[in-house]
Amino acid sequence: MKEPKHPLAEVFGHHPSDMSAKAQRFRKNRLCPFNNKVPSCTKDKAKDPLGVCSVMYGQRAVITCPVRFRENWLIADDAADFFFGENAKWTSLTEVRLTDYYGKSAGNIDVVLVAYDDKGQVYDFGSLEIQAVYISGNVRDPFAHYMADCCKNAEMDWADEPNYPRPDFLSSSRKRLAPQLMFKGGILNAWKKKMAVALDAAFFETLPPLQRVPKKEADMSWLIYDLVGNKGQSYELRRIETVYTKFSEALKTITRPKVGNVDHFMKVLQSKVDEKLENPPENKTIESPF
Repeated sequence: MKEPKHPLAEVFGHHPSDMSAKAQRFRKNRLCPFNNKVPSCTKDKAKDPLGVCSVMYGQRAVITCPVRFRENWLIADDAADFFFGENAKWTSLTEVRLTDYYGKSAGNIDVVLVAYDDKGQVYDFGSLEIQAVYISGNVRDPFAHYMADCCKNAEMDWADEPNYPRPDFLSSSRKRLAPQLMFKGGILNAWKKKMAVALDAAFFETLPPLQRVPKKEADMSWLIYDLVGNKGQSYELRRIETVYTKFSEALKTITRPKVGNVDHFMKVLQSKVDEKLENPPENKTIESPF
């Protein structure tokens, strides 16, 4: 795939070529428009935030910051539709610590949706995990170059620079998504609580095919989003599909490695054995000192 000239799709929530007063204010004050815990962007470093919300992948913008999914809290509405009944009263809590049997942390749940009755008593909850995409290469250098002169570098060409940043889908699934499902998801599934995962459409396309089930039979939903927008305009988060699965089957599918050919591995072993036999170690007899 040919690398886009400009690797950054969104900076502090706006397209790099957006020179509106609003976009310039967000860049100047390093603000986050997507419901971060504070008004400012805090990605990577609070004092010097890496304000890249998404990067280009061909002609698509791929979300690389989990806070980006919070636009208008659409993800909460979509998750609640799966977790609760149509007329349920619910609210959301962010970064809720989850512990195992021994009281040790299994990590924080990104968003917990809780349903409550007329007296405010919680009677049900569901877990919403947000999975952005890791980046391979160096994204801070093009970000710093762009921020040095946004007007001049709005159409910069970074394609031939070393360590060009691009989405790392494989690491995102192996190092982040799979462990999240095994540890946090395993606890929630044992409690018979539903789980939803919000992720980018381009990322979901790289996962192995999941066995789908009807909504009423599912205990897990995959909320798949894309960033939609025209060149030079701000992108809009839009859900393009919801996939319903059983937790155990989905976990098994994602964590099962794609198996290679055993004959190839046998050849590797044979070459290593041949190398050892061609260069046998010298066995010297040590005379007894007595």
